[in-house]
Amino acid sequence: MRDFRKYDIWIDSMRLVELIYMTVDQFPKNEKFGLSSQITRSAVSIPSNIAEGASRSSEKEFARFLEIALGSPFELETQLI
Repeated sequence: MRDFRKYDIWIDSMRLVELIYMTVDQFPKNEKFGLSSQITRSAVSIPSNIAEGASRSSEKEFARFLEIALGSPFELETQLI
C-alpha cells in the first residue's frame, strides 16, 4: 500500500484546502450552505481521492482515482470564478 502522505501533490492539495477554508470563511454568511459548501467539498475531494487511490492495489485503479482528483481543481476553479 502506498503512503499518500508522502506525495507532494497530496501535501500541496492539503495546503490548498486550508487556503480555501480561510477564503470561504470571508464569504457572506448567506453563502454558508450554498457556494461555500460546494467550494470546500471540491477542494477536500482532491486530497481525499489521492488518499483513496493510494489504497488501491493496482496501478490502473490508482491512476483512475488520480484522474478523478484531477477533475476537482477544474470544478473548484469554475466555482471560484
